[in-house]
Amino acid sequence: MEKRILGKTGLEVSELGLGGGFISSQGETSDEAKALICKSIESDINYIDTAPAYLDSETVIGNVIKDIRKPIILSTKVGGYPDPFDPRNKKQLFKSVHDSLKKLNRDHIDILFIHEPDRPGQYDWWNESTDYLAGPVLEVIDSLKKEGLIKYSGLAGTTAYEMANLIKLGNFDVLLTAFQYSLLWREAAICIIPEAKKKNMGIVIGSPLQHGALAQRYDAEVLGKAKWLSNPRRNQLLELYELLDELNISIVEISLRFVLSNPDISTVLVGARSKKEIYSSIRASEKGPLPLGILERLDKIAEKVPFRPYCEPYNMPFNKDYRGPGWIK
Repeated sequence: MEKRILGKTGLEVSELGLGGGFISSQGETSDEAKALICKSIESDINYIDTAPAYLDSETVIGNVIKDIRKPIILSTKVGGYPDPFDPRNKKQLFKSVHDSLKKLNRDHIDILFIHEPDRPGQYDWWNESTDYLAGPVLEVIDSLKKEGLIKYSGLAGTTAYEMANLIKLGNFDVLLTAFQYSLLWREAAICIIPEAKKKNMGIVIGSPLQHGALAQRYDAEVLGKAKWLSNPRRNQLLELYELLDELNISIVEISLRFVLSNPDISTVLVGARSKKEIYSSIRASEKGPLPLGILERLDKIAEKVPFRPYCEPYNMPFNKDYRGPGWIK
């Protein structure tokens, strides 16, 4: 497994990281979760990301890694403990991190992200809507750094443009951006990634398979069954599938290798649910960056839909009964 430098932190992280979003007692059995994590570590994946919001992911991961001797770079997020959680309550902010440490069986956290700082509807971190970074969470992070309980701080969000304002004004070490940089969805490349580069931040990409939209082919859905799909996106996916057939390459492989082809990216989080899925991702990464000619063809396909069509669901609900915003059955 190749290693890359995580920006100004200087940490050497595996180019694939393990995302903990699907690792919980409600997802896979504890034995399957342990096998997945152990397989990842055995394959030289040394970076694991989780969060209080991922059900009991911290506990499941903590129970496994406590018995692993190989070095692991671990990130989690502030927010979620206790429930209900007040993001402007210093006591609760400290409690959130201390609870995470306990669940993870660690005496420190390598990277602590502020979770969804760019979406006020998720957690209302800031005192004023016009004043980014005016909130007690930054004071808490500084205090935790001085105590040695966290080493580095970061921003973890899902917007394409709001996050850039936080990056410009703040002094964070790492950026985690999800749903905004993948094979066909590239809005993070417009301003988020460039701003992070200016600050020499490590850049972590979440959801490289776009929450399942690029985890497999949906030929029947794209050909007409998915009535919610816009014509530009439909035609784009069909052209992508034609290229996959021509190259005889899987959609998972080309999606992961596309993101890894960008030298500005430090690591890519794989939201695997099983040993089989993580093994498939590892084999894809071992093939290295995509050739320039293929990247150029993918660029042309991506340019056909440069921005997400209005009302297109971020999770692309293929094979689901979807009838408009807010409806998934």
